[in-house]
Amino acid sequence: MFHPRRTLRALLLPLAAGLALTALPAQTAQAAATLTNGGFETGGTGTATPAGWSTYSAAGQNSASFTESGGHGGGYRLSHYSAAAYKVETYQYLSGLTNGAYRLTAWVRSGGGQKSAYIALKNCGGAEQRTDIPVSSSGWIRIVTSVAVTNNQCTVGITSDANAGNWINVDDLTFAPGSTGLTVKGSDVSSLVKGEALGGVYRSSSGAVQDPLAVLRNAGQNYARLKVWVNPADGYNNKARVLAAAKRVKARGMKLLVDFHYSDTWADPGAQTVPSAWAGHSYSQLKTDVHQHTQDVLGALKAQGTAADMVQVGNEINGGMLWSAGSTDNWSQLAGLLNSGYAAVKAVDSATPVALHLAKGGDLAGTRWWFDNAVSHGVKFDVIGLSYYGYWHGTLADFQTTLDDAATRYAKPVYVAETAYPFRLDSEDAHENIIDLSSELVSGYPASVSGQTRWMNDVASIVEAVPNGRGLGVFYWESTWTAVAGNGWDPADVSSGNGWENQALFGYDDRALSSMSWFGHR
Repeated sequence: MFHPRRTLRALLLPLAAGLALTALPAQTAQAAATLTNGGFETGGTGTATPAGWSTYSAAGQNSASFTESGGHGGGYRLSHYSAAAYKVETYQYLSGLTNGAYRLTAWVRSGGGQKSAYIALKNCGGAEQRTDIPVSSSGWIRIVTSVAVTNNQCTVGITSDANAGNWINVDDLTFAPGSTGLTVKGSDVSSLVKGEALGGVYRSSSGAVQDPLAVLRNAGQNYARLKVWVNPADGYNNKARVLAAAKRVKARGMKLLVDFHYSDTWADPGAQTVPSAWAGHSYSQLKTDVHQHTQDVLGALKAQGTAADMVQVGNEINGGMLWSAGSTDNWSQLAGLLNSGYAAVKAVDSATPVALHLAKGGDLAGTRWWFDNAVSHGVKFDVIGLSYYGYWHGTLADFQTTLDDAATRYAKPVYVAETAYPFRLDSEDAHENIIDLSSELVSGYPASVSGQTRWMNDVASIVEAVPNGRGLGVFYWESTWTAVAGNGWDPADVSSGNGWENQALFGYDDRALSSMSWFGHR
């Protein structure tokens, strides 16, 4: 992701400040092997305790939980709301379950602002599993969580620890055998090698200097993304540097996504510049260039024992690549270039999945238009990657709609190729940050470590909920790009600054941020 101009859960760890409702009164909800009244249709408007459910509040605030009209799939929904601060849980006890893995699905909305708002599966024989309710005041969002039942019972709890006026809506819950989880929990670390070479230091949360890849791996990251430029001005992110970085990634037990930009510099929706070595080449020659470059890099990675586990042919190719030959104004030529890259990947290893990557995370119409054209022109691909930055690419509900549609319409796995969120707004260097005003933030997600954590958990939750298990996972961008003099956005300008250091996963004191926790809880 490159935007030098301003255009641009694991859940939160169980919080000590969260609502401690595990010591409930005697279970009074209907005991059943399946969830009762998951759509809250029985009882009607204003029902404080819907059929099959119980309500508990240590402070006697049961009235903050009620049903009302305006459901997701039916006429009614469950709501938590009060004009005064409140703590309440709506729960249902299930008994007679066959031991095994179970999956809970729910549709939710929230105005945000709570100390905590989540759905939990607990008293199931093991650790409690929580999924936070994303902030989405307009569109409904589907979330999932799963648990291993080992004692033939489980309690489904919907909890709010809220300030005055905070609200959530919940509807259409299902609880059935199944499981959830993300295959990919990764981050882009392309800036790391140059940052270290220029004196950058990374520390664990305790302050000890440590290999940042070890820190990320210990936090739960299982995949790393590395970009490849052809002949960059600064000599970084080229073939040789990627080969060296790949050794480190694999040595930490992580898988590798190789992201081909097919340029000497950033390729993104605003620029897809032909590498200087390929300048003036015909379309036919560019197809050969793409094939040779792709096969050369991937073949070298395989030869040194660090083969790519997934490959992106192009980076944020909304308008195509290798302009103007491969512009979306000429789909037949773009298709030829993309298929040349695809063939090169398969020539190295036929089992390596090939992804196509757009920056259209919340753009349903745009994503359909692009991939419909790709399919009609015979473009080959195995996986769909979407960048999704909430301050540019639409609401979380827009994102879920687009992601679900892409997975279903094209019958392909999907993943978030890039996302990020600021943990503060001020800059550590003299370069203006891409996001540095509170007005640019996503409502309900402050520029803080907790806000960054919440953002990542909620994005991951939406990917996890993609139907038919087609949500692969998420890559954070860029976890290790801290403010190091000389490691700026322009590889041709050593004085350029970094507009992204306030969105890294290492703080201004170089310590690992607790927002890394999202890697480890899915």
